[in-house]
Amino acid sequence: MDALRLAVQTRLGERMVSMSSMLVETVSINYEDFNESFLTCGTCLCVYDGGEHTPKLLPCSHTVCLHCLTRIAASQTRETGAFRCPICRELITIPRGGVPALPPSFLVNQLLDLMSRQRREVIPKCSIHINQELLFCETCDTVFCTICTSGTHAGTSPGCTEHTIIPFSIAIKRMSEILLYKANECISKLTQAQDSVSTELQRLDAAMERCLHAVDAEFTEIISKVEKRRVELQAAVSAAVRDKKRVLEEQHAAIEAEKNKVERECEGLQYQIEVQNITQRIGSLSDQLDAATALSEPRENAFITFEFNHNNASSELEKALNNLGRVRSSTTLPGLCRARLKDPAIVKLQGTVIVETVDYHGHPRNVGGDPIGAELMLADNIQSENQSQSIETEVKDLDNGTYEVLFRPPYASRYILKLSVFERPIKDYPLFFDATEHNEPIRVYGRRGNGEDEFHQPVGVAVDDNRYVYILDTGNSRIKVLNSDLEFQRHINNEGLEGRSCTGIAISQQGLVVVNWRTRRITEMSTLGDTIRSFSHNSFQEPIDIAVDRSYGHILVADNGQSCVFVFDSDGKILFQVGKRGTFKLINSVTVGPAGEIVVADSRIQVFSAKGDFSEEIYAEGKNKGIYGGITVDAEGRILATRTDKGRSIIQVLKLGGGNTLTEIDSHSSKLRRPSGIAVLADNHLVVVDLGNDCIKKYRYW
Repeated sequence: MDALRLAVQTRLGERMVSMSSMLVETVSINYEDFNESFLTCGTCLCVYDGGEHTPKLLPCSHTVCLHCLTRIAASQTRETGAFRCPICRELITIPRGGVPALPPSFLVNQLLDLMSRQRREVIPKCSIHINQELLFCETCDTVFCTICTSGTHAGTSPGCTEHTIIPFSIAIKRMSEILLYKANECISKLTQAQDSVSTELQRLDAAMERCLHAVDAEFTEIISKVEKRRVELQAAVSAAVRDKKRVLEEQHAAIEAEKNKVERECEGLQYQIEVQNITQRIGSLSDQLDAATALSEPRENAFITFEFNHNNASSELEKALNNLGRVRSSTTLPGLCRARLKDPAIVKLQGTVIVETVDYHGHPRNVGGDPIGAELMLADNIQSENQSQSIETEVKDLDNGTYEVLFRPPYASRYILKLSVFERPIKDYPLFFDATEHNEPIRVYGRRGNGEDEFHQPVGVAVDDNRYVYILDTGNSRIKVLNSDLEFQRHINNEGLEGRSCTGIAISQQGLVVVNWRTRRITEMSTLGDTIRSFSHNSFQEPIDIAVDRSYGHILVADNGQSCVFVFDSDGKILFQVGKRGTFKLINSVTVGPAGEIVVADSRIQVFSAKGDFSEEIYAEGKNKGIYGGITVDAEGRILATRTDKGRSIIQVLKLGGGNTLTEIDSHSSKLRRPSGIAVLADNHLVVVDLGNDCIKKYRYW
């Protein structure tokens, strides 16, 4: 049955006991009742229309159709020019134009127009109970009839205890509104997408103009260079012709002069009667004849030509032009590209974010060249006005569809990295990550013992060019060999390692060199353990550490008894010493810098030139505070040193030449205990001997 919904739904505060539901009450006015009360003539009971039953408004404010009023006016003849209202019996004066001239009922006409435009809603009814309107539960998304379900539908959804019930007709209307909203939202999204594509088309046109301009500019420059070469070759032709012409013209002038001279000699010859004069002239003409013979052949030739085939420049030019320039495009779809943090971000260490590009079909790209935009900043500053304090980044194209975004976080904080391709954001934009100040070891190897994977008092470490790691396992009188991933390779044994008293190890020109403080001997051996040479020195008292300047083969031995560093050549001949008693306090290690600098560590770090002249002193923690253990210098001039101060052990990275602390490694969850030897691996990694834990640890340090 058609119905006109005039009332607003109200939610009842009571719950129906049988249904445990929240009932929404809807007040409805029946369509027929509305027509009978407002749109039907009370006299003839006909529905008002725009014709015979046009509604007319009487002065008494009642509305009667034109048909009824005409009939009433004609029947009431007692009172000429008037009739009585059939509803209230008030006397109504007929206007000059007759009954049709009475004013129309505008309200009824408006209601008629409204009803003609109003969509009549269909109230869904139960197929079994014809007069029962269907209800809809918004909680369970269920349509039901209260008679069919005996007043409840809770059995259809056992998990539901509270329900919101509305008439199904209202639910359909709501769903229609939701559908319309979704449709409008979808259209809005599609409009945005269309605008985005239009913008990209405009950018494509602009990119085409830039490319065409670049092509024109490049070839204009090439054409100017070709034109310049053409002018140079033309000038060379002209110069060659000019030189030849000068020679020939000079010869031509000389011939003309000789001709004139001969002609002068022959003048008046027929009048000569003296034989002597005639003889002299004959001799002179003979000489001139010899000169004329010499001038008879051109001293220069007219040969001049131009060649392109004297070398392969022409073919090389053609090849170069064929290879000149290229047009690159990309099928990368920024919205599908992803980024991930390669390793945990650590303060002051270089971090890397990997950007992986894919095409529209989701296939990984295998070529580079895409313009990657990267902006890194502190997440706390994203809402602040000072958003210009971005952190420097570097984008590295790996030319295989992936890119590295390199950065160095200055603080322990949360960061936000905005990444884009073609100035469009990538998937999961932006990328959030945290940077920590704790640098944890990448790998830890070893424990106490004498087995294959065990150490007993390891004190020194060295790394060769093949990235093999050699650990001086003093307590086991051997050298343990690992690869750069700290995987066991083999053991090295040698008589120079006996006595559990070796304290220093270094890479020499021919293998390894160790120092034994008990025997006071220096032993050089191959990486297989064969002895190459061995020497000592009368001045040795307590040799504690050793280093090698591999550029010259010099061997440096730190001696605590003499408080100095002895410098020997590769054959063990002493060259000079650095320092004397009082210069150092309990030397722990010595190393060589990239320019041959001699770097010595005790409670501080002192740097000397390759000749032993003092250069600088570094107080990383203040004078006489703490003590350094192992020390080394990388190829970039960064000093890496282990330091223990008041029970706290760290690894410091200092700048050679100034001593500024670049970063520190605290090994937060894997505490260092009495760290000693230290060595540098490739790719800004280091290995350090953790003597207190009888192990070796690998870190990233820059």
